Amino acid sequence: MNPFHRVSVILKGDTLAIEFRGGHPREHVRVTSGQVDWDEPSDRIHRAVNIGSAPYEEITIFFLAHPDDVPQPDDP
Repeated sequence: MNPFHRVSVILKGDTLAIEFRGGHPREHVRVTSGQVDWDEPSDRIHRAVNIGSAPYEEITIFFLAHPDDVPQPDDP
């Protein structure tokens, strides 16, 4: 679950698996160093798992609505 807009910059890595709660199929995502992605808010609970042959590193910038907002809240 990601309730805010965000920008992610991939530093290292090649393949992620995005796993969704609730039995939805897992998605494989190819990534490359230097890739920049804009992500919209989503209420789908998920996690990314590195399934590639290289370590995975990214920098993520969250655009919060208020100073006390939590960018990645705990499970509801």
